[in-house]
Amino acid sequence: MRGVSARATASRMFTNKNSGLSTTQHSALSTAQNSELLLPLSTQHLPRYSVSVLPQVLRICEAVRELGGRALLVGGSVRDRLLGAESKDIDIEVYQVEPVRLREALEAIAPVNTVGERFSVYKLAFIGRRGSQQGDGAEPRRRIEVDVSIPRRESRSGRGHQGFSIEGDPAMSLEEAARRRDFTINAILFDPLTDDLFDPYGGVEDLKRRVLRAVAAETFVEDSLRVLRAVQLAARFELTIDKRTIDLCRSIDLSDLPPERICGEMEKLLTLAEHPSIGLQAALDLGVLDNLFPEIRALVDCPQEPEWHPEGDVFTHTKLCLDEAVKLCGDLRKEKRITVLLGTLCHDLGKPLTTELLGGRVRSLGHDFAGLAPTQALLDRLGLYTLAGYDVRSQVLALVQEHLRPGQFYEERERITDGAFRRLARKVDMNLLYRVARADSMGRGPMASSFKQEWFLEKARALGVEHAPPEPLLMGRHLLEAGFEEGAKMGEILRKVYELQLDGQVNSLESALAAAHRLE
Repeated sequence: MRGVSARATASRMFTNKNSGLSTTQHSALSTAQNSELLLPLSTQHLPRYSVSVLPQVLRICEAVRELGGRALLVGGSVRDRLLGAESKDIDIEVYQVEPVRLREALEAIAPVNTVGERFSVYKLAFIGRRGSQQGDGAEPRRRIEVDVSIPRRESRSGRGHQGFSIEGDPAMSLEEAARRRDFTINAILFDPLTDDLFDPYGGVEDLKRRVLRAVAAETFVEDSLRVLRAVQLAARFELTIDKRTIDLCRSIDLSDLPPERICGEMEKLLTLAEHPSIGLQAALDLGVLDNLFPEIRALVDCPQEPEWHPEGDVFTHTKLCLDEAVKLCGDLRKEKRITVLLGTLCHDLGKPLTTELLGGRVRSLGHDFAGLAPTQALLDRLGLYTLAGYDVRSQVLALVQEHLRPGQFYEERERITDGAFRRLARKVDMNLLYRVARADSMGRGPMASSFKQEWFLEKARALGVEHAPPEPLLMGRHLLEAGFEEGAKMGEILRKVYELQLDGQVNSLESALAAAHRLE
């Protein structure tokens, strides 16, 4: 059994969070067939959950134990803990307790969201704090979500990612339940009351080896979303996908995936991975680009001028740019971070449409504007418009169209006017444009430098247009108060005065009104 072979690794990676004991704890499962799969764990090196989260998790597990069942942490929360990281959410799987009794027990602990009840999933939320046990350096209080589920039997009932009939089965064995999971690293279970680890498919060893491996071929291929999960997991945890899993992924039809699920996995790839380039390469290897993102697939083997791009083809350049963009986005809110990363991903989509050999050099003249159509198509496939009220789509399109401007403005800095900066700020967030342009420049291997982009940002800041253009000094109410008649003529005057303001010829309300009277 693979779980036994992982015993030593698990012992090194885990330690007891409840006490300072140096002994190894072990308890038997309620069913004999599962007891041989449990690993006793050393109590010396287990990464701790924060004390503010742990009491609620333990309370749920203790309530289940009082009902004669067993509650085990499962999936990402165990995987992340083995890697020494904290999970945003916590998943608990409950055995040997019927759904009705489980729900009653959970409701005695916290309000239960039953939106997933037909899938035997109960959602609880707590306001907790993650940080050190003493509170030193603790993060602010925030919402912690806990999903409590019963092992499920799934049977194919139709085509597609959601074409399953699902029935909860609390009597299911741990091994059978784990077999339904996607990858071995997500098929590890942990009992926080006893420190028992259950690892029937060698997930701990795969984590140690940094390998992403499907649990079971016959169940893996039933869910097409798992191909995209392979892409983002490979990037987030810098894993190598094993050959059998690659073959399985390439055999799966992805045409059933809805835009929101594609977008969800792409979002994880772009925002949770330190090196999203790993995922982009995996997407090529697994056939994801061929099936879902032909615009990105077209970048492969698209040549670039070696003098300007010694790193290689456009696909190689884009991967390097994405990794650079991640470094530049840590201070941004999620919606703006996604905007920069998508802008970086799409900034050269116009090159396959424009690249040609001119005068002995590889040129891609006009690729900034040519990139708008393929970027639009990619955003359509993601179903992406706004996030948290922020117009991601329009900004991404603007970033693609204008990504060359910082460098061009620097090259023409003796002739570029302040008005050109102010007008560009009407089209795009200059700070985000700086980040995309800098990532583009830094993604050139030995040619990397960013002095042009730094000059651009400094100038935008000096003019006060880093995030937005200047507010108009002259408004319609000012003209009405000055005796102007309302109508189309007033709108024309306002537009012309604002243009004068952008050029620096109007810098106060008084000068704006004077200009309006001259235009009347």
